[in-house]
Amino acid sequence: MRAVRIFDTTLRDGEQSPGASMNVDEKIQIAKQLARLGVDVIEAGFAISSQGDFDAIKRIGDEVEGPVICSLARAKEEDIKRAWEAVRNARKKRIHTFHSTSDIHLKYQFKVSREEALKRSVEMVKLARSFVDDVEFSPMDATRTDVGYLLEVVDAVVDAGAGTVNIPDTVGYAMPDEFGKMIKAIKERIGGRAVISVHCHNDLGLAVANSLSAISNGAGQVECTINGIGERAGNCSMEEVVMSLRTRRDFFDADTNINTEEIIRSSRLVTKITGIPVQPNKAIVGANAFAHESGIHQDGLLKEKTTYEIMRPESIGLQSTKLVLGKHSGRHAFKARLKELGYDLTPEEIESAFVKLKHLADQKKHIFDEDIETLVSEEVSKTPEIYQLAGLSVSSGMKKEPKAAIRMKVKGKVVRKTATGDGPVDATYKAIASITKTKSKLLKFEVKGITGGTDALGEVMVSLEENGKNARGNGADTDIIVAAAKAYINALNKLAARKK
Repeated sequence: MRAVRIFDTTLRDGEQSPGASMNVDEKIQIAKQLARLGVDVIEAGFAISSQGDFDAIKRIGDEVEGPVICSLARAKEEDIKRAWEAVRNARKKRIHTFHSTSDIHLKYQFKVSREEALKRSVEMVKLARSFVDDVEFSPMDATRTDVGYLLEVVDAVVDAGAGTVNIPDTVGYAMPDEFGKMIKAIKERIGGRAVISVHCHNDLGLAVANSLSAISNGAGQVECTINGIGERAGNCSMEEVVMSLRTRRDFFDADTNINTEEIIRSSRLVTKITGIPVQPNKAIVGANAFAHESGIHQDGLLKEKTTYEIMRPESIGLQSTKLVLGKHSGRHAFKARLKELGYDLTPEEIESAFVKLKHLADQKKHIFDEDIETLVSEEVSKTPEIYQLAGLSVSSGMKKEPKAAIRMKVKGKVVRKTATGDGPVDATYKAIASITKTKSKLLKFEVKGITGGTDALGEVMVSLEENGKNARGNGADTDIIVAAAKAYINALNKLAARKK
């Protein structure tokens, strides 16, 4: 059975999803989880695109062990050198360079001939190879490229030193049969001289199908993202490809090195950090993926689970039972549950999260894993708190003008303010804006319950814009107005930190 490499590009292509930008600390957090997940390669960013991307790649290379750390680079000398500077300290490093090959790209975007594109591609692969042994090349828009010319380019870059050739379906145009034939032709051309990779977009909903077709025809690496996030309609979904291979090893005679029990934790972390929700009916990681409502299905499952489940929930990290923590639980039980959930926190982070747990337990009868994950996510992704919520009370009703009285610490000084608004959240936000003297625009406001029941921990996500800069904020509390205030203040702190 052959092994298929998983090249995760959540931190690069996934971040190109509208609104999904991540700061350096958030990227580090995801990269460490990707290492626990067992991906073979982490494409940590596009080094020349911004200082933030460069810093993230460099820190991931310094701090994350296990996967190969990769930076993307255009087929330009300055890009290659910047990528090298970013990955040079990584234990295992790769430079991934690319150049378009389709006539439509060469004519209208790059305005160069096929010959010039081929020459530049070869030269830049050689330059990258002078810095690192592991070089990957992508002929962008490969699926709309003349096949004869594509084979010529692939042959040339392999001869120049590329150990991996990635075939991107850049605009999600290919059909599984024709994509499989293209991969087969490339395999016949280069044999075992290089690994064939594929990078499929989901514009027609075929990214996973195309990737699996490629594997059947000789591809040895799949480029994908957690939850399938990415440019436009997204990328090939990592969890869907991995579980397809794992579940149907009899068909593909191939598998990955992924620790599948880390899948659900990875999915939730990416959702938490990017703010991009997973649709309930999403394969593998959706809320309904292992839910059964049909009476016929329930009857079959009660008799034998395999009647309607082709995968065990436990195989992706879902727990069949939940450990319930309450206000009488001690630190040892809390630490043990954190370890079972896969978190490795500092003593200070554990203590801070435990204090929050005790406060929450006074408001709820039971604490669930989802509550713990929310508390921990807040703890490990802290933003410097210029503004802090110290107290909040609201009044509203059918014949009562909504009013919010708020106390905040601003740089350590307590400030009070009362404001009215169209509703309790609006009044709260107006009071906060008045205290902080900010003029941000609210772009998005989302509320969801973390667990069931009327005492559920409610989570609020907001997106703010001020002076052309965006920031997402998250807040969680059993009181949804308090959660909304926390989310707004969290976003303001992020904006303030960026200004600083």
